[in-house]
Amino acid sequence: MSSTTTSRVVDSNSFLRHPYTRALLPFINGGLAGMTATTVIQPIDMVKVRLQLAGEGAKTGPRPSPIQITRDIISSGKFLDLYTGLSAGLLRQAVYTTARLGFFDTFMDRFKRSAASKSKSIGFTERAASGLTAGGLAAMVGNPADLALIRMQSDGLKPLAQRANYTSVIDALTRITKSEGVGALWAGAFPTVVRAMALNFGQLAFFSEAKTQLKARTQMPAQAQTLTASAIAGFFASFFSLPFDFVKTRLQKQQKGADGKLPYSSMADCFRKVTRDEGLLRFYRGFGTYYVRIAPHA
Repeated sequence: MSSTTTSRVVDSNSFLRHPYTRALLPFINGGLAGMTATTVIQPIDMVKVRLQLAGEGAKTGPRPSPIQITRDIISSGKFLDLYTGLSAGLLRQAVYTTARLGFFDTFMDRFKRSAASKSKSIGFTERAASGLTAGGLAAMVGNPADLALIRMQSDGLKPLAQRANYTSVIDALTRITKSEGVGALWAGAFPTVVRAMALNFGQLAFFSEAKTQLKARTQMPAQAQTLTASAIAGFFASFFSLPFDFVKTRLQKQQKGADGKLPYSSMADCFRKVTRDEGLLRFYRGFGTYYVRIAPHA
């Protein structure tokens, strides 16, 4: 019995030490971490999207608070409506975060090996380059799930007769493809990529740098260092990426009107029209909500 147990432990350790397993672990761990965080903060993401879509096209339009939006969602349906689009959020994290953190760890390992061979240590430049590249590559892969998430979360803003009432992310992706074509799944891909790069620049680069500096300059416990570094990284990630997240939401939510035209023709057009019609500060509406959403992922 004892020898059998020992054999199983050895086999398990051998599997975990296998080169292919070690290469896949960053991707698997990243995906699971992202999906767990998404489950916790999905209601916050729902409120964030509704904030970004409120008063579209009008500088003096409604300015609801996060609490008001939460109350309206619950009062018009049920508490679980705050979790609308969870299946799309989980798919997005399974694809996007798995790739993002996996690529980041892979790039960082290469930088570390290169620096070690020269008896040097990596710095902020290498961390930033890894974060930007990883975010951009992962965003392109995850854009369809991201678009489905926005469509599902914004569906409740339409009149009852116009709602799609998607039942799941698979239903959303299938119906969008049939009615708008496969290319529609990559609507808003450019701001999604730019947002991801800005987000990763703030999240991964600043988290890694903040933790390094806290470890070298303070006597804080390891857990406190991690939490403080996450808070710092979350702020910079929110500041750099929120304008692009705002534009991404607007572009992915839009559909052709009765005249057959889209409200925005491109990322630049969306920036121009929102600045003209709603003001520059509109891009940072809901910063606090967005920060609370982003910080757990840092």
